[in-house]
Amino acid sequence: MALSGIEIFKYLPKTNCGKCGVPTCLAFAMSLAAGKAELAACPFVSAESKGKLEEASAPPIRPISIATGGKPLKIGGETVLYRHEKRFENPPGLAVVISDTMSDTEIGRRLRSLKEYVFNRVGATLKPELVTLKYQSGNPGAYAALAHRARTESDAGIILQCEDVDGCLAAAEACAERKPVLCAVTAANFDLVAPIAIDMALPVVARSNDLDGLAELTDRLVKLGVRDIILDSGARNLKQALADQVAIRRLALMKKFRLLGYPAITFPCEMTGDLLKEALIASVMVAKYAGIIVLSDFKGETLFPLMVARMNLYADPQRPQTTAEGVYEINGPDENSPVAITCNFSLTYFIVSGEIENTRVPAHLLIKDTEGLSVMTAWAAGKFGADNIAGFIKKSGIADKVKHRKIIIPGYIAMESGGLEEELPGWEIMVGPREAAHLLSFLKTNWKS
Repeated sequence: MALSGIEIFKYLPKTNCGKCGVPTCLAFAMSLAAGKAELAACPFVSAESKGKLEEASAPPIRPISIATGGKPLKIGGETVLYRHEKRFENPPGLAVVISDTMSDTEIGRRLRSLKEYVFNRVGATLKPELVTLKYQSGNPGAYAALAHRARTESDAGIILQCEDVDGCLAAAEACAERKPVLCAVTAANFDLVAPIAIDMALPVVARSNDLDGLAELTDRLVKLGVRDIILDSGARNLKQALADQVAIRRLALMKKFRLLGYPAITFPCEMTGDLLKEALIASVMVAKYAGIIVLSDFKGETLFPLMVARMNLYADPQRPQTTAEGVYEINGPDENSPVAITCNFSLTYFIVSGEIENTRVPAHLLIKDTEGLSVMTAWAAGKFGADNIAGFIKKSGIADKVKHRKIIIPGYIAMESGGLEEELPGWEIMVGPREAAHLLSFLKTNWKS
């Protein structure tokens, strides 16, 4: 488990120099314990103390970075069994399977799907991150060509699902700069595949059909210097996969069993031939507790809800989701279009903007920073009142974008309309509906440019 702030404080220099960004070493220790600061911010911590702190505070499940064409995908690093205890740290990566026996057309379609299935929801970008290349042809050259295509035609992280040493080596060399994950090292091929991971410094998947065998494999890999390990329990049905995922997490967190303190990979694609059932199994694996989830194909109707579930489960329950402050143009507004304002709680933004889109009425939507609080909560906290709303409207630049001087405020803060008229002379303050679903009828009845 992570050290407490007082335990961390014992290892700090206690100079209270403030160079870390906080005034005292005790405050810095508390920030470290809460995960709000990095140890590197302290310029005077000794090498010995740094080593002890890093070892003692390492998460029970090792964090692993998987290289992609852009920002690396980080998995693992988890510290709790249940989200409400603190938070889940790193969302699982989603991978699509591509076999080296597929046609060029099908390979191209699946690689394109990694770029095409990108969704924006409540200010977050949702997309899959990985591709699993399956060695089925028995031809190392064809497999290497597939790995080359995956590297050049996508930004995805690459998993090489191959237990043949010649196939592994050929494909790994073809996409070496992407640092592919070797899947999988087993007891049978250990002496042949493990050296490839060591020589090329690649992460590996360790696979065994029982947890004891899995622990033995990770022990052998660690002794050879391999640290980036992903676990595959070999389970290919939901019941056993779920049991294995829970057992691995509990052993790592509660028993401090380091040999299973690694993120896991699961294969819903090998548990059913039905895409809907596959998505259902994958949703279970998102919650309990996969680091990578491999799907047979990407379809919008199954991938999107899966990514939304992932986003929701891995949102920090202690911090509200927010949308950036600013002016959002919906349905292509012009200088005569309505102007409305609301808070930056992401769910509020999503609902209000969605309802405006559905009305097909071009509009400007102003989003005021309320630190992620909803309309009524922000109003009660003094963050969404006449004075700060008026100040935001003045600096937002909306007056330069429209000819009229009308603004619609949420019905829940109707009491602020008088104050806003004083703060914004020349503006007409229109009290909108309490529920976003009533925006269409409100605009039809009340808006005349």
